[in-house]
Amino acid sequence: MKILVINCGSSSVKFGLFEQDGKLGEIAAGQLEKIGEASSRLAYRCQTGGGETQTFAQDVAAEDHRQAFAALFAAFQSIPALSGAAPDAIGHRVVHGGELFNGPARITQTVIEQIRELNPLAPLHNPVNLLGIEICAQAFPQTPQVAVFDTAFHQTLPPHAFCYAVPENWYLAHGIRRYGFHGSSHQYLARAAAEHLGRPADTLKLITLHLGNGASAAAILNGHSIDTSMGFTPLEGLVMGSRSGDLDAMAALQAAEIFGLEPTRHALMHESGLLGLCGGNDLREILAAEAAGDDKAQLAVKLYCYRIRKYVGAYFAVLGGLDALVFSGGVGENSPAIRAQVCAGLSCLGIDIDLSANHPSRETAIAELQTAGKTPKILLIRTDEEREIARQTAQLTQI
Repeated sequence: MKILVINCGSSSVKFGLFEQDGKLGEIAAGQLEKIGEASSRLAYRCQTGGGETQTFAQDVAAEDHRQAFAALFAAFQSIPALSGAAPDAIGHRVVHGGELFNGPARITQTVIEQIRELNPLAPLHNPVNLLGIEICAQAFPQTPQVAVFDTAFHQTLPPHAFCYAVPENWYLAHGIRRYGFHGSSHQYLARAAAEHLGRPADTLKLITLHLGNGASAAAILNGHSIDTSMGFTPLEGLVMGSRSGDLDAMAALQAAEIFGLEPTRHALMHESGLLGLCGGNDLREILAAEAAGDDKAQLAVKLYCYRIRKYVGAYFAVLGGLDALVFSGGVGENSPAIRAQVCAGLSCLGIDIDLSANHPSRETAIAELQTAGKTPKILLIRTDEEREIARQTAQLTQI
C-alpha cells in the first residue's frame, strides 16, 4: 500500500511517498521550492524499478500552488510506484488543530470547515494547508485523505502548562493559550528514542530538542508531551533563525507603538533571532564567524545555546529526572559545536557529552553521545516528520 505525504507551505510543497509492508519504507521524497517566483525548482529522489535510488532536479513553472501541484503530479509519472496509479492514502501536514484535534483526522467536509475556523490562529499556514487538501482531493477523488496536526501531540499539556496568566476571557472567547508546534517531529523522536532504548515509551522521561531555523523543546513524560517551548504561536520559546523566542510582552507593545503593529509583527518573526543578533541565520556561517572572533556572532551563539540550556534545566525539573536528551532538526543533527555548547555546564544534571563521540556520520540515524557509563543518555536522532505523518495516516485508514 502506498501513502503519499504532502506538506504544503506558503512558498513550497514537500512530499514523501511510503510503502506499508510490515513497516514503512520510503519510495520517494522531494520538494518544489520558490512558488510564485520567476523560476521554481523541483528536486526529488525515488526508487527505480530495480530498487536503486535516483535523484532528479529541474526548473518548473509554478506561479501559484495549482501550477506547483501540476508539476508535482507530472513528476509522479516518473516514479514507478505512482505512474498511472493513485496512492492508497494521502496524509497532509496541517499546522494548527487548536483544541478541536488531539490526533489525526480523516478529512471530511466537516473537518475542512473546522480547520478553516482555525485559520485566525495560523493565518499564514492553515489556508495553504487547506489548498493542498483541495487540490489533492480533485486529483485523487477516491483516495482517503488524513490531516495530521502540528499541535495535536501537545494537546496533552495540563492546564497549568498551557494557560497564560491573563484575563480568563482571552482564552474562553478567543482561544489565547499555549498550543505548541513541531508535534509530529517530537512524537517521532519520542517513539524512536523508546525503540532505541528498548523500553516502552510509557516508562520514559525525555527532553526532545527540534533545532532548525525554527526551534522548539518538549518535555515528554511516559509518551505524552507535558510542556513545550512554543506557545500561542511558533514565536515563543527558543531563539530561532529569524524569530525572537521568549520576549517581554511589554517590549513588543512598546515596539508596536514606535514602529507600528505590522512592522513589529514582521520584525519579531522575520528579522529577529540569530538574524537580529548578528545579521545572519545560517549557523554554519555564524559559527565560522564566532571562531574568527566576531563579537556579534559570539553573542548570538552564546545566547542561542544559553536559552536551550535554560529550557533543558527547567524541563529536567518538570519531569523530575531524565532518561534521555534528544537532539534533532537541521542544527541539532548536524552541528557538533552547538550540541557541545548546549551540554556544557549540565554535568550537574548528569548530562555529560563525550566530545569524541559527538561527530557521527550523516548516514547514522541514531547515535549515543554521552560519556560511557553516564546517564541520562544523550541521543542524536534524525527526525522524519513525513514518516510520522505517513504512520498516523496508515493507522487511521487501517492500511
